[in-house]
Amino acid sequence: MRVLKQMFPAIKRGIRGVRKSDGCQAEVFSQEKEIVIALGSNVGDRMHNFTEALKLLKKSGVRITRHGSLYETEPAYVTEQPLFLNSAIRGTTKLDPHDLLKALKQIEKHLGRTDGIRYGPRPIDLDILFYGKFEVDSEVLTIPHERIWERPFVVAPLIDLLGSSLDNDTVASWHSFSRKSGGLFEVWEKLGGESLIGKEGLRRVLPVGNQLWDWSRKTHVMGIVNLTPNSFSDGGKFQSVDAAVAQVRLLIVEGADIIDIGAQSTQPSATRISPEEELNRLMPILEAVLQMPEISGKFISVDTFYSVVASEAVRRGAHIVNDVSGGQLDPNMHKVVAELGVPYIIMHMRGDPQTMQNSSNTLYEDVCKEVSSELYARVRDAELSGIPVWSIILDPGIGFSKNAVHNLELLMGLPRLRREIASKSYAASRAPILIGPSRKRFLGEICDRLNPVERDPATVAAVSAGILGGANLIRVHNVRDNLDAAKVCDALLAQKKGSSMVR
Repeated sequence: MRVLKQMFPAIKRGIRGVRKSDGCQAEVFSQEKEIVIALGSNVGDRMHNFTEALKLLKKSGVRITRHGSLYETEPAYVTEQPLFLNSAIRGTTKLDPHDLLKALKQIEKHLGRTDGIRYGPRPIDLDILFYGKFEVDSEVLTIPHERIWERPFVVAPLIDLLGSSLDNDTVASWHSFSRKSGGLFEVWEKLGGESLIGKEGLRRVLPVGNQLWDWSRKTHVMGIVNLTPNSFSDGGKFQSVDAAVAQVRLLIVEGADIIDIGAQSTQPSATRISPEEELNRLMPILEAVLQMPEISGKFISVDTFYSVVASEAVRRGAHIVNDVSGGQLDPNMHKVVAELGVPYIIMHMRGDPQTMQNSSNTLYEDVCKEVSSELYARVRDAELSGIPVWSIILDPGIGFSKNAVHNLELLMGLPRLRREIASKSYAASRAPILIGPSRKRFLGEICDRLNPVERDPATVAAVSAGILGGANLIRVHNVRDNLDAAKVCDALLAQKKGSSMVR
């Protein structure tokens, strides 16, 4: 905030006199301009409306570069109507402001919007919040949008599109339009800031299956089912359909929210199998699991770095793609996941399982800073391929291309990981974080436990540290004990939050 206050006087001097009306000349807008468009929907399949709107925006000449988080919100002004979904996108276009407005109106009409009550129900609502460094004031269009500053459901996703470090002069001008010394950040704080999330009808959610998942209400537990003969912990135990189904049933009884099924070993030096072999291992068991009555209300994640495996698994009914490579081992993965429209877990790893523990891949000067930078680079690649950040889950990759010290630094450094990512993107920094230290070798080294199964108490300690540092999901073999740990950590965090509110 202090830096912004120092910068804004100079910024404002630099943009004086650029206010334009609809009489402005077309050549002013002949180059691509950076824009922000708000999205809202509360009629029909709201998530489908968003997805179709994004596709039509791209066809209309908008290149989408960033997505805000996804919010479910109480209606404003006209309150007797269904809950809204709200977000915003940042992009570039060569359309001039009024042609862009026409394109948005056409998209709204195509998706079924008709004239009705102002602020009333609508399948889709698209508003231009910012257009380059320009202010527009005409009979049909006002930019910046005139009611930005009073609407938390608009400002929240708008802030998501920014980073704590200013990107460029255009972003600086957006801040200056607020007429606040602290820019848009000051607007957000005065509305209530992060304290509004989860209150005042403003929930940050992730679409999965046919649900909107509020991952912040508790720590969610992902139970591991390895279908490989050579997994470090339980290799060969669950290769048959009956054994795998029995294990899934146990994990559900113990309280798992998500079942993560993997048919490719990713332990250090593991030999890679083909997509065909992975599918042969996975599909019979996935189909059997999906038919289990107990699976109702649970999510199924497929642990794979092959796009063809991800595609087939989702087609059969899996809900989430968990990719240890973050798209680095299959150039088609991001495109395929974007088309599938499912949540995508992006994990940090250097190299592949055969090379990840070599000396070059485990060399860090500052592990938290470098992991956050490399993880964000994968998020950017995914986002530019069409995967909205509201569908991304982050995994720092405990045990993957890290030594014991690195793993400990990451477990204790999750708040810093978020801060580092927030310097580039608040939306990415607010994504759920998953950690997977379960029974890993570094725990055995610390506790002198050669047998991975004997590392469950150490796993409880590791996941507890991660949860207290901000992890939202834990991936574990032993669901029962780690769920108890998660419940205690959630209670501690609730107590801390309650105490700070009392003060």
